[in-house]
Amino acid sequence: MRILIVLAAVTLLTGCAISSPFEASPEEIAAKVYVPEGPPKLTIFTMVNNSSGSGGHTSLMVSGSQQVIFDPAGSFVHAQVAERGDVLYGMSPAWVQAYKSAHARSTHHVVTQEIEVTPAQAERALQLVQASGAIPGAFCTNATSDILRKIPGFEDISVTFFPINLMNQIAQRPGVKTDKYYENDEGDVRDGIEAAQS
Repeated sequence: MRILIVLAAVTLLTGCAISSPFEASPEEIAAKVYVPEGPPKLTIFTMVNNSSGSGGHTSLMVSGSQQVIFDPAGSFVHAQVAERGDVLYGMSPAWVQAYKSAHARSTHHVVTQEIEVTPAQAERALQLVQASGAIPGAFCTNATSDILRKIPGFEDISVTFFPINLMNQIAQRPGVKTDKYYENDEGDVRDGIEAAQS
């Protein structure tokens, strides 16, 4: 019965419904690598419904030897962004802003939770997201929480299908910096990508 309840619930998570089949080549990825400034960080993005408060999608940005966004079963696609196995490469500050802008609209806002980590933790996170492959639809939070708990220092994270559950777990961690990003446009993720790049 519990499995049926979980399966019914994950069908509601339409924000992570489709996994991209696109696979950039190693050469394309190498050409897009962005090395961030500042200390190593992990950033959890949660897309939250403005009306119900429910979660629609979860993703994870790793800022270490390079900056990538693990966008499991996500729909952020752009010709200038290299993607392989649900990992978006070359995520400069401008592309991170475009990513947030694409997800924020009249129906949803983006909660950003940033945690400083050690270089070793960031590299472990990078290895894990790169090894994860493409994630099935509706498994975005499950995949993200499973990766987080495999990073030293994050073993207490409980694996969950629910974006708000993971967001609340992260909120309890010391030193987390939280921000909320809103926009009022009526479009979807693809409309947001076009607007952000126009």
